[in-house]
Amino acid sequence: MKPTTWIAAAALMWATAASAQQPPVLMAKPDAQAVPPKTWIDQTTGHRVVRISDQPGSSSNYFNVNSYTPDGRWMAYSSPAGIMALDLKTWRSKLIVPGRVSLQFVGHRTGTVYYLTALEQTQGHDANAAFVPGAKPRQPQAERGPRAIMGYDIASGKSRRIADLQPGYSIATINADETLFAGARNTGDGPGAGVNPGSVMASRDPAAELGPNGEKLTYAEGREVQINRRLMQRIPMEIFTIDIRTGAKKTITASTDWLNHLQFSPTDPNVLLYCHEGNWHVVDRLWLVRVDRPDTPRLLHTRTMNMEIAGHEWWSKDGKTVWYDLQTPRGEDFWVAGYEVATGKRRWYHLDRNAWGVHFNSSPDGSLFASDGGDPEMAAHAPDGKYIQLLRPRAIPDVAGIHAANSADLITPGAFDAERLVDLRNHDYRSEPNASFTPDGKWLVFRSNMWGPGHVYAVEVAKPR
Repeated sequence: MKPTTWIAAAALMWATAASAQQPPVLMAKPDAQAVPPKTWIDQTTGHRVVRISDQPGSSSNYFNVNSYTPDGRWMAYSSPAGIMALDLKTWRSKLIVPGRVSLQFVGHRTGTVYYLTALEQTQGHDANAAFVPGAKPRQPQAERGPRAIMGYDIASGKSRRIADLQPGYSIATINADETLFAGARNTGDGPGAGVNPGSVMASRDPAAELGPNGEKLTYAEGREVQINRRLMQRIPMEIFTIDIRTGAKKTITASTDWLNHLQFSPTDPNVLLYCHEGNWHVVDRLWLVRVDRPDTPRLLHTRTMNMEIAGHEWWSKDGKTVWYDLQTPRGEDFWVAGYEVATGKRRWYHLDRNAWGVHFNSSPDGSLFASDGGDPEMAAHAPDGKYIQLLRPRAIPDVAGIHAANSADLITPGAFDAERLVDLRNHDYRSEPNASFTPDGKWLVFRSNMWGPGHVYAVEVAKPR
């Protein structure tokens, strides 16, 4: 049965079972014991939503981490039982790696599912992170001995041991031809020794932090305080690669900047994108470096005003463009900005405050974008922004075809027209949805606690007929 046929049939059965069973536009309060429906039509947006996961506490990958096999058939995600694989033809999941392991990413060339033989902190806010009501936080794995990097082949159903990671080492990405891992680590014997390099090294709820005058802060403001505290420690760090064939390690760059969010180009095996982590209005965040030869890292965005911020960067599928969230200044004017790696040309798309998202993403063919929304405490302070949204780019052409003499050297402007796909007004944004397009561009996969427990969902881009 085709996916659309199966989903339509399931939706019809759900709709005809009893009108009282239809999920309301808003639940009074998310229920930790609730069993979310398997599929429904969002009453606010008219789009079809499907629950992918069966176990509460399941989670899809961070927004810029590849979860899909190159043939477009499978998607990997995490569950309390282990690593799951979703068949995108049948929309059925199967357990492929049982146990307490950590899904890392799926290889762009072979479709191998890479994972660690230990529970690890993932990039971004985990769907079941500490301080989300009802969540059971994962324990940090610092200084617990070696962990193995494993690779699972979906076709054969077998795993193989690839390399060992010593305490303090963390891998974040694999290159396009699957010959190199890259990661970051805290070096030296200071307070960060053996700690996951992405950790803010804080043990209390950000909402418990206080401002400089002892005033109570929001959760989002408290996270800024914790991030700044970690940044100001100036912990020595390095970015390294591991040769998958030989196990050889190589230092790519080292500094006391907070190095994070490593992403190899999906097409060039020698180009690595990474960030200087920290408060976005303080750091110069976006950097590119080559790993095949000695190279000076290249800064991709230079701030031109105080409180201008840029971040949550990701690669276009063709590897030609680095996209990122840009605000000029923070909380006032909103863009999704693109930097063309080969030429340095820039394209900026403007968007409304309520269309902003904690993360953005782009479809495989680059024709569509998506936002996973945000609550009023976050950077955009959006009064009505808690939605998964589809963003259609629209060019802003020259008037009457009349060009400025230096137009080719200027930023190419555009704007987004937004369409709401999923109502997330019951979602707690202390867990980030992290929407990503499926390989065919017809669905957006995301994680949410809108019904109480964390689950993995997908929403259809087109409205059902």
